[in-house]
Amino acid sequence: MEVAVYKAYAKKKAGGFLHFDIIVPQETAFTAVLAFGSEFLLGRLQEDQSVTRKDCRFCYTTEIIPRWEMKIAQQGYYIHESQGCH
Repeated sequence: MEVAVYKAYAKKKAGGFLHFDIIVPQETAFTAVLAFGSEFLLGRLQEDQSVTRKDCRFCYTTEIIPRWEMKIAQQGYYIHESQGCH
């Protein structure tokens, strides 16, 4: 299965930035990708913050890997946390 990888950024209210990838089935609508990113931020930062078009960009497609597969099957997406998330 091919998946699409989107790069997303969000500014923390306390300062600094989060950088994360939103990984979804290739056919997923961009509006859904933005909603998934916003859902992640709500859970991660406990802040009501949205991921917008200017904060999220399609990057590439790739073959799915096992650690993404179960999460995508359960919730429709996988978040790979990068800079500022740990």
